[in-house]
Amino acid sequence: MSGTSRMGELQEFSHGQGHDYDAGSPHLRHAALRQGIVERIRALVDGQFERHGRCRVVEVGAGHGTFTDHVAALGAEVTVTEMSRPSLEVLRQRFAHNPGVRLVHDPDGERLFRDGGEFDLALCVSVLHHIPDYQGFVKRISDLVVPGGAFASFQDPIWYPSRSRANMTADRWAYYAWRVGRGDLVNGVRTRLRRARGTLDESNPSDMVEYHVVRQGVDDRALESMLRERFASVDRWTYWSTQSPALQALGSRSQFRTTFGLVASDRRS
Repeated sequence: MSGTSRMGELQEFSHGQGHDYDAGSPHLRHAALRQGIVERIRALVDGQFERHGRCRVVEVGAGHGTFTDHVAALGAEVTVTEMSRPSLEVLRQRFAHNPGVRLVHDPDGERLFRDGGEFDLALCVSVLHHIPDYQGFVKRISDLVVPGGAFASFQDPIWYPSRSRANMTADRWAYYAWRVGRGDLVNGVRTRLRRARGTLDESNPSDMVEYHVVRQGVDDRALESMLRERFASVDRWTYWSTQSPALQALGSRSQFRTTFGLVASDRRS
């Protein structure tokens, strides 16, 4: 079984029926952070309408459709791929009466590429850090973007080796504080200890779904460099992101940046 296929199984287990995406997702939970992402997405969709008179979007891993709502409301044609079948069922109910939204179950992450197609915008929100070969994935999905089109990704952890010890410490203690508030500190500490020792259980979603911890975040600079070869304009946005509302407000006023987004515009021919 391929790594991506195995990740699909773990994603479905971890994001099964009744899963609450908002609780552990700062970009969904915190209004200011969510709005920052929405504004960037809206600008990209509007730009494609101005340029092409249309906007065909592929959104990978939409969860329960928080950002799909905004894209569809602007009149874009949206193809949504989702590994988790329970999440897909939620999406089917949410967009049952919107013919502009097409839903695709993609358990191994390959159906999108098997089906092919052309898109004006490829969108990934909190997706890349779940993918073992995220650089290869970004190359492949950008091949589906038409000339003049765009790619955007948000809510991925900045490459750990590029961050200071103080930055990493603040990030980790914010995580532990959130775990304490949930009454789930013990499981959080156990998971972190296994990761620190390099002992990872590939059958345990706590170890493997948040795949970025296994390989020290996502190499944002490498992705930016690769995208610059394919797009005329690339903007890298870095920001503080944590689950606790109080610590999100505090951290956003600090110099620490833990998370990044990339917006690549004007796909080269």
